[in-house]
Amino acid sequence: MTEKLTAGDLCNRIVAFATRDMTVEQAAQLMREHHVGCLVVADDAPEGRLVVGMLTDRDIVTGAVALSLDPARLSVENLMTAEVITAGEGDSMEDLLTRMRRKGLRRLPVTTPQGVLVGLVTLDDLLAVMAGQLKALAAAIEIEQLRERQLRP
Repeated sequence: MTEKLTAGDLCNRIVAFATRDMTVEQAAQLMREHHVGCLVVADDAPEGRLVVGMLTDRDIVTGAVALSLDPARLSVENLMTAEVITAGEGDSMEDLLTRMRRKGLRRLPVTTPQGVLVGLVTLDDLLAVMAGQLKALAAAIEIEQLRERQLRP
């Protein structure tokens, strides 16, 4: 529990991604296929996938469906958020939570300093880690209470 976890430790390295020229309909199908609510938008480069945007299910609903636009005729680039907030592999859990809270984000792509996609960390990932830490803390308290009862019946 004293181990300092980093974004590189916490992120999921299997990331569903889209390309900016993909149609929004294709992106929505990818989301359904992978059971995710967002896709990292990336360009292929010799060094790897460079993060260029994020596309969420909410982007599709508010940017296309609610406006009665045809998702088969729109490209991902039309709806994606191009100003992507990312995390570095060495960022701490506290760094991640602070950035997410300040920017109002639920997900952060984890990248190398060159912007190459490493993984994706979500609030759900962080909550699961924190829940495990709280469980360990509760177990320590229980053991201490049991020890006290045994020492002083």
